[in-house]
Parts: sequence; C-alpha cells; structure tokens
Amino acid sequence: MVRVIMGVKGTGKTKQMIELINSAVHSENGNVVCIERGGKLTYDIHSKIRLIEASQYDMTDLTFMKGFISGLYAGNYDITHVFIDSLPKIVGVDANDHSVEEFLDWLNNFSEKNSIKFTVTISADKELAGEGVRKYF
Repeated sequence: MVRVIMGVKGTGKTKQMIELINSAVHSENGNVVCIERGGKLTYDIHSKIRLIEASQYDMTDLTFMKGFISGLYAGNYDITHVFIDSLPKIVGVDANDHSVEEFLDWLNNFSEKNSIKFTVTISADKELAGEGVRKYF
C-alpha cells in the first residue's frame, strides 16, 4: 500500500505525517522507518522510529532511492512501514515529473511483494498532480 500526502507548503503535510508516524509505533507489529531531509523531525517523532537523514547518503535520483529502499529491506525484513518526507526534495526531482509516477508504481509493487506500507509526502499543488500520483491519495 502506498499513500501520498500532497499539498503546497503550509498545508499541514508534515504535521499529518508526524501524527501518522507516531501512531504507527503503536499499531505496527514490525519496525517503522522514516526517511527525511534536514533533520526537522528529530524531536517530533517517537524514539522507536528509525529516522534516516537522507542528505548523508547523497541521494541524487529515484533510481538511487529504489536501491536504498531495497537495501533497507534486505537488511531488515521486519520493516512494516516506511515514511518518506518530501520525496522530490530528497532526490532532486520536480514533483510533477513523470518519473515520480513511475517511482510510486514501483513502490506499490515493492509494497505488495514485501507487505510494507509506504507513506510519501510531496510538496506541490495537488490539483496539478497527474493521474499516476492521484491514485495514491
């Protein structure tokens, strides 16, 4: 399952993400991971959440992100939920680029094969989102 939270800056995406992350600690039976850029969630999320600061890994594109997620799972089969905060900012792509839709489809397939939930935030106008992104709202 992939869920996308999308909206322009200031619409409460991060607040909603923090609430979902903190509730996942109590509702998930496995490990919960959050990938972010900038360390802004450090003090807002539960200490049991594995927080990954993406800029330490020089993620330059969505192919790198696919490998990173695959590696995370290969190293820990107990992961049940991965949160990705501000996907386009982490990998440096435009939110409306077709590659984001392709990545979300890949993520959905990965999710189904491995029984992992993914929640992704994208900072952009949701009215401009393509159908490939909208299906994950």
